[in-house]
Amino acid sequence: MSGTAVSGVGNSTDSKLHSHVSDTAGTGVTESATALHIKEEGLEFSSENAEDGSVPPPEERKRKKGPAPKMLGSELCSVCGDKASGFHYNVLSCEGCKGFFRRSVIKSAQYTCKGSGSCSMDPYMRRKCQECRLRKCRQAGMREECVLSEEQIRIKKQKKVEEESGAGHSPSVVLNTSPHTTLMSSLTPEAPPLTPSQSDMITQLVAAQQQCNKRSFSDQPKVTPWPLNAEPNSREARQQRFAHFTELAIISVQEIVDFAKQLPGFLDLCREDQIALLKASTIEIMLLETSRRYNAENDCITFLKDFTYNKEDFQRAGLQMEFINPIFEFSRAMRCLALDDAEYALLIAISLFSADRPNVTNPEQVEGLQQPYVEALRAYTCIKRPQDHLMFPRMLMKLVSLRTLSSAHSEQVFALRLQDKKLPPLLSEIWDVHE
Repeated sequence: MSGTAVSGVGNSTDSKLHSHVSDTAGTGVTESATALHIKEEGLEFSSENAEDGSVPPPEERKRKKGPAPKMLGSELCSVCGDKASGFHYNVLSCEGCKGFFRRSVIKSAQYTCKGSGSCSMDPYMRRKCQECRLRKCRQAGMREECVLSEEQIRIKKQKKVEEESGAGHSPSVVLNTSPHTTLMSSLTPEAPPLTPSQSDMITQLVAAQQQCNKRSFSDQPKVTPWPLNAEPNSREARQQRFAHFTELAIISVQEIVDFAKQLPGFLDLCREDQIALLKASTIEIMLLETSRRYNAENDCITFLKDFTYNKEDFQRAGLQMEFINPIFEFSRAMRCLALDDAEYALLIAISLFSADRPNVTNPEQVEGLQQPYVEALRAYTCIKRPQDHLMFPRMLMKLVSLRTLSSAHSEQVFALRLQDKKLPPLLSEIWDVHE
């Protein structure tokens, strides 16, 4: 395939991701992509505010309960020196270090220092070296045994609610008060109701996705046709198939960018963080969207309205079976979960707002944006499947699986370069391909 613009879709070869983010109108399709280099660390899950997962160390659990020491307001975090918010995991620390330690313990994170392993910790450096930050947390006295899992926190919260209510054995029905929402479900005591803001958020996310999909459908006629009558192994046919798939990726990325710009808070991030999040999450979101379009009956995937492909079609377009097979396996696994549009939209938002992405300059802000989507997904899942308490963690684990798939995709990009398939500029930018 030549290095010129992909025919039919996007005729500007110098179009970059910056232009997509800057284009507040969100119209037009330009060259784009499906892969990137992603850290093999677990997904950043939001920390609890009211219930932060702290429990007293074993030797103190039998100690009589009493009021917590009163904060004077001038206390500093024992880890980074920022303003402390209280005692977390046995140490006086700030909210940032509390959340960082909890996430690191839950996902058994392994970090690597790029320096000598002795970075000084302050509110600035804590974002730059995770290994030294975690070491400082432990040196300050933070205890891993004090960290509760998401499930333990949920049980603890539910027990507290039941104790305060005294009974709570009868099911309740939640009607959203917002005139813009239509969610209504019968709940068990274990399923907390959606707040009006959560209901509005979910409704708006689904509507935004549908709007982006409609815009994508309008670009379908511009895609280079799949060669039907040409010699299958001819150079021209191979180039056409590669161009066809590339242009589908272009449309998909434009859809992702348009959707991201409609997420509350995304445009409040600095331009560098917007770019970093889009580059790092695009492949994961594309694979989530791919799984929505998987047909288990014929083992095919349908893009746009009626472009249907099996594994052999992917291979004819230049992809390797080492990458194709995991895509189909992931799609089958996702279909088994039987997620609806709201759950997919929330998962996409959670994937986008992952604070541990490379080159993110303000992870605390990103994490704060992610948290409402995690909480909304948890509440929505409890309402939809009140008897299946494992569905929510299953969904989050699928996001972790996507990190592994993204690594396989990086290898696929390298293989395409060996095949002398030149990628369009924006696609190269997102995949960090330097020709």
